Amino acid sequence: MPPLSILLWLPFVCGLLGALASAVLARGGRTNAEASAGDASAASGRGAWGAPGVVALVGSLVALGLAIAYIADYKSGGAALQHVTDTVWISTLGIHYKLAVTGLNVFLLGLTTLLFAVATLAANLRSWERPRLFYFHFMLAESAVLGAFLAQDLALFVSFFDLMLIPFYFLIGGWGREPGRIKATIKLVIYTLVGSLLMLAAAIATGVLASQQGGGHITFVLSALHALPLSSGSQEWIFLFFAAAFLVKMPAFPLHGWMPDGYRAMPIEVLMVFSGVLSKVGAYGFLAIVLPLFPQAAVHFQTLMLLIALASILYGSAQAFSQTDARLIAGYSSVAQLGFITLGIFSLNSQGAQGALLQMVNHGLVVAPLLFIVGLLAKRTGGSEDVRQMGGLAFRAPVLASLFLVVALATLAIPGSSNFVGEFLILLGVFKAKLAIAIIAFSGVVLASVYALRLFIRAMHNRVGPSADSHEISILDGAVLAPLIAVIVFLALYPQLALHRSERSVKAAVASVQASTVPAQTVARVISGPRVVHRSATFADSVRTP
Repeated sequence: MPPLSILLWLPFVCGLLGALASAVLARGGRTNAEASAGDASAASGRGAWGAPGVVALVGSLVALGLAIAYIADYKSGGAALQHVTDTVWISTLGIHYKLAVTGLNVFLLGLTTLLFAVATLAANLRSWERPRLFYFHFMLAESAVLGAFLAQDLALFVSFFDLMLIPFYFLIGGWGREPGRIKATIKLVIYTLVGSLLMLAAAIATGVLASQQGGGHITFVLSALHALPLSSGSQEWIFLFFAAAFLVKMPAFPLHGWMPDGYRAMPIEVLMVFSGVLSKVGAYGFLAIVLPLFPQAAVHFQTLMLLIALASILYGSAQAFSQTDARLIAGYSSVAQLGFITLGIFSLNSQGAQGALLQMVNHGLVVAPLLFIVGLLAKRTGGSEDVRQMGGLAFRAPVLASLFLVVALATLAIPGSSNFVGEFLILLGVFKAKLAIAIIAFSGVVLASVYALRLFIRAMHNRVGPSADSHEISILDGAVLAPLIAVIVFLALYPQLALHRSERSVKAAVASVQASTVPAQTVARVISGPRVVHRSATFADSVRTP
């Protein structure tokens, strides 16, 4: 297998080459006036499938092929870190350029490369102003997300986490929809930048405090930090800083204030990867960083995090049910689904965490085609994304309606889908942790069926909208949806592929948390009565009264 750095930096290099090559081709042998006229022609609609887009598409497809190869090559019974790249980056600060494939990130790599590949294909189906810059930022965003998933050094993770913000700042501010793109950009930057600064302070504190236990040698390598646990007091405030950064990125209630404006302003192709992939970086950070490094704080704040997750489920579901803007229905449904993911992670047991990891993949596979379909529906209603202007669009579009139905049924986690497996494992884990919260969380499952079916029925059936034009999906649009639908169906038939590869890493992620709860639980069992004492005879002998 090639080094992970190739997978990581390939999209960025292709975006850069596409921008430079197209600039040379555009200006070679022409005057500045002619070149400017050519750029204007490209922006006016005749520039689709230009050099920047084609090079970016090729790079994203090669990255997808590499990610599939890493999934196929991953040994679930092998080393915890596979295909490791470890080079000292800043020796004075103990920062390493360390990358690795684990059970936690292997399918997230596949999700990232798949969604960027189909979104790049979708972007090639339309023309953009300043296409060289657009595809450069788009490919930089893919490399930043891959870096966050692959990083095995805390400082490196923070670097990629912050790098993700830069290309999306330009993608929204430069190519977002009017009105409101500037307002959306500012709100997104303020929210995420505050969270990022808190996380940066927490990461530095983690390395410095851990070095005091490691003989004064500072390090940010995750495996080394795991062997240098912090005191419970330090863990608690650092946990809150990391949680703030991750909850803003997801987003979770009540830190979702940037979401409505951001979702309205983003181009659909950008929103597909933002909602499908970037939100998962926060959830992944909880599993890969927070639980292993700050287990006592995770236990201490478990109830708080479960309540935040529950509030996100109920609030997101209620808002999705009441919205008429199709984008915001998808946006608030994402808040609810990420609430389920947070619920599974902070069940603090392997069933809930494994369900959460599977649901990260499921949600990305569902929300990306859902948003693309919203864009297709808007083209059939004169540009309106209001569900009240739709209706009857399945009349001459049975293929589009069928694809939409598959996505809608997966969204509501119908039995037989991989989403059902993910939610079942999450609720199973929460039942073991907090019964009352699990019972209330079931209402989110019911509400998901309401808003998913409401969106499908209002768009596809009933009376034809006043400005609706029902026509079938094109072959190229179908090429964007087909890979996503195929993977949704495949995981529905064989979810064990993802569960088997992630099982060992998930158990390792929650092992520290479970170890920190064992003493208190054991004492409670001993005190509770002789029937439980028999199950822990060794410990009971040590506390038996004379």
